[in-house]
Amino acid sequence: MTVLTWSDVRVEQLKKLWEAGLSASQIAAELGNVTRNAVIGKVHRLGLSGRAKSPSSAAPRPRKARPAQHMMRVSRPATRGNTALAHAFEVELEPDPIAYDNVVPMSQRLSLLELNEATCHWPVGDPASAEFFFCGGKALTGLPYCAHHSRIAYQPTGDRRRQQPKTTR
Repeated sequence: MTVLTWSDVRVEQLKKLWEAGLSASQIAAELGNVTRNAVIGKVHRLGLSGRAKSPSSAAPRPRKARPAQHMMRVSRPATRGNTALAHAFEVELEPDPIAYDNVVPMSQRLSLLELNEATCHWPVGDPASAEFFFCGGKALTGLPYCAHHSRIAYQPTGDRRRQQPKTTR
């Protein structure tokens, strides 16, 4: 492998090309036997970072108009006192039997293999224990959880920030 050094002639040629506004790739091609990265490194070592910009490159280019994209907005499930979100899911905010005492009836509890799109996927307990199960309640349309567990899972950002983190010592 041949290592080329920067001769005084090549350095002067680099300076002229840089001041002329050529890119590092263009300079490398003009000089020959040198890479773009070598040109960039030499420019920085020589302190040639400032150079006159052409008026066309100084002005920002107008952005191309993007075609309208279809964005799918997903509403969050209803939280206490927010019926607008409940209407987005077309569900009535009926009292959830497990919302008050957080006890899932035995007949409602499901194993992983019993879950489907219509059942609540909220895990209850330690997955390593034999008593582990999923809620199994009626899931809200388009969501994996029932009304109660959706309120827990999808909290508005402001509500989460107001809650103080629990410190364990």
